[in-house]
Amino acid sequence: MSLRKEKLLSLTGVDVNIASDEKLHQLFKDVMKYGMHGIGFSAYEEGQEPGDPLNEEQIRRRMAILAPHTNWVRSFSCKDGNELIPKIAREFGLKTLVGAWLADDHEKNQEEINALVELAMHGYVDIAAVGNEVLYREELTEVELLDYLKGVKVQLPNTPVSYVDAYYEFENRPELTALCDVILTNCYPFWEGCAQEYALLYMKDMYRRTKRAAGDKPVIISETGWPDKGASFHGAVPTKHNAMSYFINAQKWSAEDDIPMFYFSSFDESWKVGDEGDVGAFWGLWDKDEKLKY
Repeated sequence: MSLRKEKLLSLTGVDVNIASDEKLHQLFKDVMKYGMHGIGFSAYEEGQEPGDPLNEEQIRRRMAILAPHTNWVRSFSCKDGNELIPKIAREFGLKTLVGAWLADDHEKNQEEINALVELAMHGYVDIAAVGNEVLYREELTEVELLDYLKGVKVQLPNTPVSYVDAYYEFENRPELTALCDVILTNCYPFWEGCAQEYALLYMKDMYRRTKRAAGDKPVIISETGWPDKGASFHGAVPTKHNAMSYFINAQKWSAEDDIPMFYFSSFDESWKVGDEGDVGAFWGLWDKDEKLKY
């Protein structure tokens, strides 16, 4: 049994939904000390947004903050400085889930894919993710996405290649599921309006449904999280208490049932308010100034 699992198992029996704020803060500190399987790397500082160039100093500074608390980091693009993330992660002894960002611009998509393949060929990629929620956003057809996946798999025969999307996409698209080497599923009870008290049960059901669709392929939760500020979404309410409770429950379950999970996200990023509303800026465990929130 891993030390992380042993330590987190010792926290069972605590009902975080009725725990005091003082108890929650202590549990949060304990869970952070014992560490996470993985976390999404939030690269953009205040005033930056995707497309702005990232520099080595900001990535290295943030990686140093995350490294004591995680075994893996996930990146979302291979351009504009994002290609430095897996390289610097290696310096800190971390494994990498590296994504090529795909959208409706095929020329830019090919640039992303070429950069992903180059990183993998140089040993910086443990799992390659060809696209993130591009079907959900309806920016590519399934046929177009499958073509991209097939092309990357040919070039990277020794690297697990997959695609990231909501759990139900893998239920509804068996050809896509069959092509992926590992299933990378995003599970967000918050975005389905689930109250935090029931969110862990809801996520477990999302995971079980993905496992059924995956057959004998490994399933990794590539994103899950809970915001601490912003507008409610039906029964899902963003508060510090709910965010801490969800994080603690998710990490305990990850350890208890050996569920590989990437938490979303590391740092708050203000640019995310566009598509998600004000709640989009508050998914980090650390705030925009890189201070641990809880």
